[in-house]
Amino acid sequence: MQLYRQYALELSRTLSRMPWDVIDGVVNVLHSARMNGNHIFVMGNGGSAATALHMACDLGKNTVVPGLPRLRVMSLTDNMALFSAHANDNAYENVFAEQLDNFARPGDVAIAISASGNSPNVLNGMARARYLGATTIGWCGNDGGKLAGICDLAVIVPNYCTEQIEDVHLIMEHIITVALRDAMPARMAKNGTNGTKAGAFALPTPTPVTLAMDAPNTMG
Repeated sequence: MQLYRQYALELSRTLSRMPWDVIDGVVNVLHSARMNGNHIFVMGNGGSAATALHMACDLGKNTVVPGLPRLRVMSLTDNMALFSAHANDNAYENVFAEQLDNFARPGDVAIAISASGNSPNVLNGMARARYLGATTIGWCGNDGGKLAGICDLAVIVPNYCTEQIEDVHLIMEHIITVALRDAMPARMAKNGTNGTKAGAFALPTPTPVTLAMDAPNTMG
């Protein structure tokens, strides 16, 4: 029983230290993409691939607001035929970069989810997204890894436990979905925007959070 309580306590402590201002910046970027008709691409491996799929589903369906454009979102992990073809013919490290070459355009948004922040295919995907003119957002854990240093916005979960990092990433996805559906329309009304003005929310300066955990306690 102690293990269960400790896990829940550490997860609660992590949530209390999250960089919510940076997450609000992510919401602003995604809302601007919605208003400008840009596409959003999400990528990740393993559990993070599942979160990418979950996020694409929620952003595509659960953010629908009457009078506002729908989010154009795509997970780069959902077409297994295309994914495996690139893995087989162009190396696994390029499975996301190759797909972005097909779809990404200037003004689009690329979101990479990686607990370690060091997955080679995610790093290559984000580098390609930047080259193609997309805004890049990284969701990491640990110390942010290499991913945090190459993104326009980096959300670093202050934790070393892979399972808890993945827990928080899924919670973030749900919070962002609710914000885009409920909070953003209210903010627009307060600011006097009519729901059709593009570029109403500017990209904030990236402010990756510094780790607060003392030392690794599990794999990361």
